[in-house]
Amino acid sequence: MSLKCQKDSYLRSYRSRVASCRPAEPVGKGEGKYEVVLDDTVLFPEGGGQPYDRGAINGVEVLRVLRRGAVAVHFTEEPLEEGAEVEVEVDWNRRFDHMQQHSAQHLITAIADRDFGHKTTSWNLAIGAGSRCFVELAAQSVSPAQLRAIEDTCNEAIRSQIPMTPHWYRSGTPELERVRSRGLPDDFDGSEVRVVEIEGIDTNMCCGTHVSNLSHLQCIKLLHTESKKGSTLLSYIAGGRVGHYLERAYSNERTLNQLLSVSMDEHRESVEKLLKSNRVAAKVTRAQLREIAQLMAQLHLSSPSPRPFFNLHREDGDTEFMNVLGNELAPKGVFVFVTVGGERGAGHFLLARGNDDDVAKLGPKVAEVLGGKGGGRKGRFQGKASQLENRKQAEDLLRTSLDIK
Repeated sequence: MSLKCQKDSYLRSYRSRVASCRPAEPVGKGEGKYEVVLDDTVLFPEGGGQPYDRGAINGVEVLRVLRRGAVAVHFTEEPLEEGAEVEVEVDWNRRFDHMQQHSAQHLITAIADRDFGHKTTSWNLAIGAGSRCFVELAAQSVSPAQLRAIEDTCNEAIRSQIPMTPHWYRSGTPELERVRSRGLPDDFDGSEVRVVEIEGIDTNMCCGTHVSNLSHLQCIKLLHTESKKGSTLLSYIAGGRVGHYLERAYSNERTLNQLLSVSMDEHRESVEKLLKSNRVAAKVTRAQLREIAQLMAQLHLSSPSPRPFFNLHREDGDTEFMNVLGNELAPKGVFVFVTVGGERGAGHFLLARGNDDDVAKLGPKVAEVLGGKGGGRKGRFQGKASQLENRKQAEDLLRTSLDIK
């Protein structure tokens, strides 16, 4: 059985009848309380790698559409009367975007296989205008030259306005032997097989919604490749997503031009200089923090009567800063409590005093007060905190437990 959306992917609304409506099995919030089955529908159920459509039935929002055998099940928050005639409407922007990305995948798959022998083993249609799709090719690598050639050939086919047409065949007919396929669903009923043809380029078993002519793709942009366990993931966008991507890229370019005071051609060099400068500055800062920690420890120990409790919070400190203080003071019998990070929220903490059992006992208690966790041994306990605003409470706990004023 073929759905109305598979026969005419451009149909945006359709008069149908409610065949059944029943409570849905408990699912996540916002995924629908009722399962609605119609005589036919323009809403595509998830399948073939293509996400489900969104839309409405008589104004009632359809949150999901799933396939059960040959039946499309619509999930809604409100019930619909069985037997009632209803108007089914599709979220056209979402649908047409999916049509463009899915049809682009068919074209990329066909050209990559025909011209370079790179067969598609899987693909992903990411949801959202700002998202990128990918095809997984059975190839160790795809060279930049091959990438350009595939893209150029795809866009030439788009400019040539080649038709893309669905056909239906009875299972077992000879025509199906020449059709590209990655297999039929386990619940296939053995009746009609739907084949999508790109005239003169490809025939492929597919249940999804597609453009009727490659010119409706507007263009395809292949973005990058990455290796994945002996195969290659090829990232791409098509149609409206190309314009969306260009809009964001141009906005980012203008922002960077202003921030860096250079043109786009100089962005890379300018950023590399900044990164190098930041690495040098960070190295100098770390060295200075080590020196500051050493000087603070020396100052504490050089006091005529060194206090037995060293208590410090430093916003710009790091774990190395804490460890230097612990290494310098703890062996001298000083109980060290140091925190680094903002006055509130996340940071790090350290407790240390020689080979002291008090540290092992108090460490978990301090971690709990600071909303964190940690560990240690031989007179040291350190970890991450999520509530440094409770630092004074942790300090009071230590002073009381150690009988330090």
